[in-house]
Amino acid sequence: METDFQAFVTARSAALFRGALVLTGNREAAEDLVQETLERACRKWRTIAAKDAPDAYIRRIMVNLANDRWRRFRRTVLQSDGPDQAAPGDEYGQVDSRDQLVRALQQLPMRMRTVVVLRYFHDLSDTEIAADLDVSPSTVRSQLARGIEKLRSQFPALADPSPRRHTEGIR
Repeated sequence: METDFQAFVTARSAALFRGALVLTGNREAAEDLVQETLERACRKWRTIAAKDAPDAYIRRIMVNLANDRWRRFRRTVLQSDGPDQAAPGDEYGQVDSRDQLVRALQQLPMRMRTVVVLRYFHDLSDTEIAADLDVSPSTVRSQLARGIEKLRSQFPALADPSPRRHTEGIR
């Protein structure tokens, strides 16, 4: 069983860290969150490994821990004047844009942020997110829509409609 857990940690820790980083917005806090998540998972590994979806169970542990931390340590995040778009090939500008996106995510309410992270950073469906968070799929869709709308209001470039293909006359 111990080797199963070690294999799980090796395979999934990077993905868990990425999710934790977006949930916390801070590298050190993300490392702590992943460590605490894996610690709890290790204690219950036999039970978790027997489940149909151990990934979902562990994500749920991480989200619950993040929610607990959020409630305990509510903090304000300074809002920048507005995101500047990075020029193509400007690696430093792209890092700034990612940082601004993480800061914008931090300003979302916890449930909304969690839904956005699970959808876009873990590629989960509405049904999977609903099962992880113990809510209905319609709640997931509404939280996702509101979260994306709030992010788009902070990033005008995201608000522009994507170019549509010309489909007139094609059947």
